[in-house]
Amino acid sequence: MVLSRFWLVIFISSIAFVVIGLFSGNSYSIDYVLNGKKDEPILIAEKYLNEVPVFIKDSLEKAPENTTVINTVTSDPDTTYVYKNKTVKIFSGVQKSDGLLPTCKSTLVDLILPLIAYLAFFCGLMELLIISGASGKLAKVLSPVFVKVFPSIPKNHPSISYMTLNFAANFLGLDSAATPFGLKAMESLQEINPEKDRASDAQIMFMCLHASGLTLIATSIIGYRAAAGATNPADVMLPCIITSFIGTIAAFLIVGAKQKINFKSASLLAVLMALIAGIIGLLMYVNQLDLIGKNYFTSNLSALILVGIIAFTLIFSFRKEKKFTEANTTVFEAFVTGANNGIKTGVTIFPYVLGMLVAISLFRNSGLFEIISNWIAFIFSNMGVSKEITDALPVALLRPFSSAGSRGFLIDSMNTFGADSLTGRLSSIFQCSAESTFYVIAVYFGSVNIKNTRYALGTMLLVDVICVITAIFVASWFFQ
Repeated sequence: MVLSRFWLVIFISSIAFVVIGLFSGNSYSIDYVLNGKKDEPILIAEKYLNEVPVFIKDSLEKAPENTTVINTVTSDPDTTYVYKNKTVKIFSGVQKSDGLLPTCKSTLVDLILPLIAYLAFFCGLMELLIISGASGKLAKVLSPVFVKVFPSIPKNHPSISYMTLNFAANFLGLDSAATPFGLKAMESLQEINPEKDRASDAQIMFMCLHASGLTLIATSIIGYRAAAGATNPADVMLPCIITSFIGTIAAFLIVGAKQKINFKSASLLAVLMALIAGIIGLLMYVNQLDLIGKNYFTSNLSALILVGIIAFTLIFSFRKEKKFTEANTTVFEAFVTGANNGIKTGVTIFPYVLGMLVAISLFRNSGLFEIISNWIAFIFSNMGVSKEITDALPVALLRPFSSAGSRGFLIDSMNTFGADSLTGRLSSIFQCSAESTFYVIAVYFGSVNIKNTRYALGTMLLVDVICVITAIFVASWFFQ
């Protein structure tokens, strides 16, 4: 219900803002909201040739393609004049996001089709893990801990192994593997959910822990920083880990308090201490490497582990081929069956993802997001927060809505202020230490047709806020 109302508010307010802007004269055309593409110039006026200044008219007549660009010396965007079909079209500024119709197309072509391919492959592997008995063994080993965190899950339930693989994939930055494992976990948890259209306690806990974004190897962030010319692209790794770890602990405590989980469990504390020790150990190892060593380690560890998971699954399935025979199938046929289920899951979640991304596109292109972010930055600056921090806030504000959008702000902030500036580094931490909350909600709950997400959305947004505040303190501590 909360997600539905939020979606309606975004859609209706954005449409109202666009229409008001057109009739008040603030916008010349609203076609860009429907058909425009990201980074394309925005049409702001159209005039006859004799209505433009003489020097522009002369430039247009002499220009090979009847196009001239007026460069500005201020922070205002350049203005482009195009003479065509007896009129001069005037463009200024660029579009923040794809329009509504291009977003529909890109959601299918650039997001859902690749996601379906990932789902098909990894769901095929999951089917092998299930039939071979590997997932059952993993669930049995981890069951003593998971029953403390998820008391409503029966001992040795298959969802334990799926959630473990999802957490591990997220931890290592394996996004392509994390989503299929996570969707399989949601499907498994849905089987024991007594109210099929209402999120269970276990599903909410899983979603909030997943969305807190605990990551050890921030491979993509290191790549963006290296491309932007950072002196040490991996210097944000430790701040990213600290921030995301605090976010994960916050998510666990908030949801745990709501679900009355026993935080004094010895096994739970032991696993938490082991996790902290493991993180510290890896950080100490990475910290003693030189720049080339860090880049080599971070770029290969995740890939090596993913290859290891695939190899283990296939070898274990080969050794347990009898179980496939008993199930009246073969290893390859089981993989195909799992892949087919993955395709069906991808088709199921498409409408949920489409609805959310179209609303976000309209929200950004309407100008509402920019106004809200500017007001928040203004409030922070009046509270004494430095400009270096407020300049990075657009990344944090957009991150819950769109990973691609916040990534664009991240790259822009590094290009504008420098990759080694506090703004560039803080933007990197914002991008790394949280998930795209609304996308995750749409994908995961949509995959099992849950309509009532209860307090999941509110908790996830609260964790996002905690991550933002933590990131500011951590970045200031490390880099100021």
